Amino acid sequence: MPYVQDETDLRILRQLQIDGRMSIVDVARALGMPEATVRKRLERLLAQKVVRVVGLPDMAAVGVPLAVIVCLTVELSQIEATARAIAALPEVRWLAYTTGPYNLMLEAAFADNDQLLAFLSERLAGIPGIRSATTSQVLRSFKTVGDWRLPSEQVESVLIVDDDADFREMTRAVLESAGYRVLTAASGNEALATLRRQHPSLVVLDVMMEGLLDGLDATRAMRLDANLKRIPIIMVSSIASSEYADQFPTDEYIPADVFLSKPVNPARLLEEVRRLIADRSRQ
Repeated sequence: MPYVQDETDLRILRQLQIDGRMSIVDVARALGMPEATVRKRLERLLAQKVVRVVGLPDMAAVGVPLAVIVCLTVELSQIEATARAIAALPEVRWLAYTTGPYNLMLEAAFADNDQLLAFLSERLAGIPGIRSATTSQVLRSFKTVGDWRLPSEQVESVLIVDDDADFREMTRAVLESAGYRVLTAASGNEALATLRRQHPSLVVLDVMMEGLLDGLDATRAMRLDANLKRIPIIMVSSIASSEYADQFPTDEYIPADVFLSKPVNPARLLEEVRRLIADRSRQ
């Protein structure tokens, strides 16, 4: 079964795109991850051929400053054999089978126009199956393969679950100011439905909503769901200072990662959100 990359893998790849020579220790330090996690993830990415670590030379610096794009029309019955023969030519940097008016497109590099002429009139012309060729010289490159970067990290999302609209809006403002995308729900059942559709990075969940222990019931349902059980939960409540305090099951396992009493300190909430999301990304 092919290995499916997650955001932790992509963070490692983005770091290596900045500097492919970085050691595993340096990558781990830059990302705030354990060295063992980075090593294991990178070994798996290399083994699955998701990534290759290579050197990309400056073409002018190594003596082949003339880059040319060649677009070819090819006999479809011979396209595989033609493509393999072209790919074997040392001047060819990349070759692709394309849609549109051309069947194959390639980039090749040369020291001068004489090498380009010999490539077109002798080496390329001698390959069976090619019907026509259109050539364009690259005058200046504004972006190369080596400059391309994986899309920036996805914005982490947080689901706020509380029947108090004021609390939802206050917490939304705190989290959005810190760069998080915020989802909201007003009950445990609504939260579970949103979780199954959106799969947020973390949940901030009240205890008392539609029912006395509505939030607690929702956390138990999350922990029993294979698709939701790894989502961190911050439980918030004023139940400890209410007339219902004796009904909160303090003598048993509470399926939440952190419990915060209301009123919640915004700085403490942000601290816990960042910590729990970071911990999850390292797993």
